[in-house]
Amino acid sequence: MPIGPLSLPARLCLLAWDTSKLKVTSSSQLPHLVRAGALTELAQRGLLADADGVATPTDPDGRTGDAALDGLLELIEESRPHKWKTWVSLRARITLDAVQAQLAADGYLRAEKTRVLGVFPSVEYEIGRVAVVEGLRAEARQVLEGPVPVDAVSERDAALVALAAAAELRTLVSGRERRQYDERIAALTERSGTAIPVLRQAVQEVRSAVSVAMAAPGVPGN
Repeated sequence: MPIGPLSLPARLCLLAWDTSKLKVTSSSQLPHLVRAGALTELAQRGLLADADGVATPTDPDGRTGDAALDGLLELIEESRPHKWKTWVSLRARITLDAVQAQLAADGYLRAEKTRVLGVFPSVEYEIGRVAVVEGLRAEARQVLEGPVPVDAVSERDAALVALAAAAELRTLVSGRERRQYDERIAALTERSGTAIPVLRQAVQEVRSAVSVAMAAPGVPGN
C-alpha cells in the first residue's frame, strides 16, 4: 500500500468516513482510534519505547515534523508516566483535533466553523476527497484479504488494518469478516512490530487498549 505523505493516524481518521453517507462512523470512539494510530507510529519510528508496559520517549530532542505526532510526543514527555492503554484514551481528543486540522489544511477534509449553543466556537468537518478515501479503503482491504503474504506487508500498513479491526471500524471490516479473517488480523498485529520484539509488544498493548476503549463508550476522549 503506498504510504504517501499521510501519517498512520491521519489514514485511520480518513478510513472512518462512510463515503456513501458522507459521515464518520463510530464518531464517539474516533479519538481513541486516532490516538492509537499516533502511539503506534511513534513506536514504529523509535520515538516511543516500552518500559514495563509504560510508553516512554526515547529522545528528548526527537521529532517527526508532523504536528499531531509531535504534539502527542510532547504531551507524553511533559506528563507523568502512563501505560500504553492509558494513553489510548487520555486527552485523546487533542490528537484527533490536530489530525483533522492537518487533513483540512491539505484538502482531505473541509472545515466549517460553528458555535455550540450559539456561543462556544466549534469546527465541523466534511469529507473533501471521496476518491482518496475510497482508494485508501480498497488498499486496506487488499492488506486484510490478501493475496499478499503478511510478511510482505509493511509494518505501517499492517498496523493500519490491525488497529481498524480492533476498533471494529465497519467502514473497513464487518463483524462477520473480523471472525473470518481473525488469523490474518492476528498475523498483521504481529507484523506491526516485527523488527523489534519490544515494539511488537507495544503495538499489541495499543491494539488491546483500543479494543477495550471501543467497548466502553463512557470513556472520555479529552
